[in-house]
Amino acid sequence: MSGRLVVNGYSERWLQQGFPWVYPKEVVGKRPRIGQVLQIVGPKKQVLGVGVGDAGFLAARVYRHDDGPLDRAWLWERLDRAAELRDIVVDPETTGFRLVHGENDGLPGLRVDMWGHYAVIILDSPAVAFLLDDLVAWLEARREPRGVYLCYRPDPRDTRNVESFSPSPGLIAGHAPTSAVRVTERGMAMRVLPDDGPDVGMYADMREVRAWMEPHWGGRSVLNTFSYTAAFSVAAALGGASEIVTVDLSEKYLDRAEENFVANEIDPSMHEFLAMDTFKALDRFRRQGREFDCIVLDPPSFSHSDAGTWSAAKDYPRLVASALRVLAPGGWLIAASNNGSVSPKEFTGWILSGLKRVDRDAQLLKSLGQGPDFPALASFPEGRYLKVQIWRVL
Repeated sequence: MSGRLVVNGYSERWLQQGFPWVYPKEVVGKRPRIGQVLQIVGPKKQVLGVGVGDAGFLAARVYRHDDGPLDRAWLWERLDRAAELRDIVVDPETTGFRLVHGENDGLPGLRVDMWGHYAVIILDSPAVAFLLDDLVAWLEARREPRGVYLCYRPDPRDTRNVESFSPSPGLIAGHAPTSAVRVTERGMAMRVLPDDGPDVGMYADMREVRAWMEPHWGGRSVLNTFSYTAAFSVAAALGGASEIVTVDLSEKYLDRAEENFVANEIDPSMHEFLAMDTFKALDRFRRQGREFDCIVLDPPSFSHSDAGTWSAAKDYPRLVASALRVLAPGGWLIAASNNGSVSPKEFTGWILSGLKRVDRDAQLLKSLGQGPDFPALASFPEGRYLKVQIWRVL
């Protein structure tokens, strides 16, 4: 062990429950160095675990709640346990999924996604990079990927510049694909770019939502907003939707959306792709008197664009109200939030506020979350981050 970190009584209580983080305000004395392996002790010097120091919004990430080593045997046991779950819960016709889900698999700050024959390692901080060599060795021994990519996705509260992180992101083992990688979700084809990690072109955590909606698209007109590369649009088309409008601010993503239609032998010219801010698109449809039977709202938690700044906490009720103005009576609203700091109760409040603005009532049909390859650890409330509600609006 290279160092010791003393935490206060508040942190001690959380660590004893299995929580995997130590915040700077909980540190007694000097903050640890980034990447420093630490024995974590409480106010009375009792050992609470072993972790690694960081320099971002966290002081340390806790990997063990005993006094054992952070060695290859420990890491491979954690990885084998994570892989065992995915071998059970991931459908054989699904080749894009999460293999390791960070804190929820006992590996704070580390995620691994499989995209066909390629693995993408996602780190929240360079402090976690000490695991890379043994992780790549495990992937090559257990999964035999053709290539392994590294990328970073720090918490929004971490103000460090990702471009300064070391090691640098990119291909770290194997070889690169010669073109986009074709993966499947329960048989639906999607084209992803592993070297664009972590946003390769598909959000696998929404799989359970698309699966639940599968029998309900038939004959309906669908508006998919904040569409990214249009997984919901493709699913709706495969499910027999009569009309699909796909809206995203990015022309690049809409081009890839059309490629995903083609990958499923669907003629994209039969549907509409609109490069526009979602609020402006909804207002255009309202002025045209146009209505839809299903509207998908899956906005980012926070973003900047030429159209302005979007913050889900501030703007979600307004977004719901705008969507409801173009949702046909009896239509379905599919609303999502991927912000782990937002409770289900708070999220429901946003939707109810939007309903109130336009004086409409609704029936909650289904509440959903991320799929089982994105498990949520009982001692880590932030793990239950994805909230999706499907409403029938009267």
